[in-house]
Amino acid sequence: MPMFDIGPEDFLLDGERMQVVSGALHYFRVHPDQWADRIHKARLMGLNTIETYVPWNFHAPEPGVFDLDGRRDLGRFLDLVAAEGLHAIVRPGPYICAEWDGGGLPAWLLADDAVGVRRHEPRFLEAIGKYYSSLLPLVAERQVTRGGPVLMVQIENEYGAYGDDPLPERQKYLRALVDLTRDQGIDVPLFTCDQANDEMLARGGLPELHKTATFGSRSTERLEVLRRAQPTGPLMCMEFWNGWFDSWGLEHHVAPAEANAADLDDLLAAGGSVNLYMFHGGTNFGLTSGANDKGIYRPITTSYDYDAPLAEDGTPTAKYYAMRDVIARHLPVPDEAAPAVPEPAPVLDVALTAHVPLASAVPALVRGDLGAFDHAPTMEELGLWSGFAVYRTTIRPDDAVLAVDEVRDRAVVLLDGDPVGVLDRGSHTYAVALPARAGELTLLVENQGHVDYGPRIGEPKGLIGSVRTAVRVLDHWEAGALRVEDAPELLRAALDAGGGDGDGGGAATAGLHRGTFDSVAGADHFLRLDGWTKGLAWVNGELLGRYWSLGPTHTLYVPGPLVRETGNELVLLELHGAASTRASFVAGPALGITEQ
Repeated sequence: MPMFDIGPEDFLLDGERMQVVSGALHYFRVHPDQWADRIHKARLMGLNTIETYVPWNFHAPEPGVFDLDGRRDLGRFLDLVAAEGLHAIVRPGPYICAEWDGGGLPAWLLADDAVGVRRHEPRFLEAIGKYYSSLLPLVAERQVTRGGPVLMVQIENEYGAYGDDPLPERQKYLRALVDLTRDQGIDVPLFTCDQANDEMLARGGLPELHKTATFGSRSTERLEVLRRAQPTGPLMCMEFWNGWFDSWGLEHHVAPAEANAADLDDLLAAGGSVNLYMFHGGTNFGLTSGANDKGIYRPITTSYDYDAPLAEDGTPTAKYYAMRDVIARHLPVPDEAAPAVPEPAPVLDVALTAHVPLASAVPALVRGDLGAFDHAPTMEELGLWSGFAVYRTTIRPDDAVLAVDEVRDRAVVLLDGDPVGVLDRGSHTYAVALPARAGELTLLVENQGHVDYGPRIGEPKGLIGSVRTAVRVLDHWEAGALRVEDAPELLRAALDAGGGDGDGGGAATAGLHRGTFDSVAGADHFLRLDGWTKGLAWVNGELLGRYWSLGPTHTLYVPGPLVRETGNELVLLELHGAASTRASFVAGPALGITEQ
């Protein structure tokens, strides 16, 4: 039986020393038809292992649901890793961070305030047990001990950076996760992962589990910190940060290839094992991106390019070749030629000639009927775990101002269908002036991503606390969830019923917009929406994600498998308006200005 062990000095594969050189590649951020290509390019760079997180909420979007098909087919992804001759490391959380919505924790679970988040609490552990029982058997059957690729499985994630529970309680929680993991047939080594900090490494691990660290520079110094926490056994950087993620409204982050390569060289020369975070970042498709909040709420961009060796569209970068050269100094690298840079993507313009105004689109998108409330409910009260909610009430001429205690995260405010302002958590804008007239007030509230790191994990979304005007508290509401995922279908139905119109060639108003285009089937595309303000974009019914003129990202990546030769459909849900009714596909990505 094949074996992978943690020896006194090294990782041992069937008794032979193995220096793990891994790369993070998240199946959930890559179109499944492109998994094999990305894995192949990992091997050509010299990697011998692929690491992936597993986001619990991606597989369990609703209570009682667990999905392992299509984009969620982790078993197929691991089989492709094995077919390429590579090994795998699986990190199933339950918490993953990863700049992913809620750090992977299901919003429906944390909507119950009694659930103890990331602690030894019965309801939390019971839910994790159900999650593991649905997921881990497919990992177990693909362990190296059963002829598969999986070498190791992680317990929790950077737990040393979370919470203030005393050490015995923290260890009790971690040991419960170990038991739940082993109960599902996982017999390969288990490990923990924390930042290269003495206190965090002590708080986040167990004496009986192997500790790994995360860092992105000063490799020799960081390994010394890890050695203090892990006196024997192999040293491994489980997240070698060779880039960084982007947030809306900030610069595009880059890390110099030369510096990354030098730090990687130091790490490998010291005999350490490594997992590049990220080898290939990919895309936060749909509504999956998370957010950070350290006093200012900052949602993560749709692009998760991460300045990784393999760019968002799978193009090898200068960092790819620099790291390949470093790896070749320490380990065998395939004789095959490194992958070539692809041809530029197709360039074309699209006229979005069909339109349904926002005031008409919102009622069509409501999931079921609006409910009646004596307060502004949270999204959790509406059973809504991502996306948009709509709130309606009436105002009087003397109301003058709309003010909320807090909005999570952003609301477009309409009076009788006309925009009157925006409430925004990021800029702490919690009040807008109202026209001096009576009418129907509508708030279209967007959850821009649950916080994925720190004490605000699990917080509710929507309108929080009281909503009032200059003269009274608003306590008569209708509210409900929107089916934004069905927007293209509903738009087509509205157009077929004669409910839409043409925008002509001038400025575009808020609402749903549709255009068609022909192009090169199977080719990657880059959608650029200059002049448009903020919203969602679909190609052929697939939600690419959010766009926002705030930047830094100016393009949305369109995976080639989504594109056909003729009759492609582009749909936008624009929340404000645009300078024109045209969109463009451009030759390559535009990720924004870089930090200096």
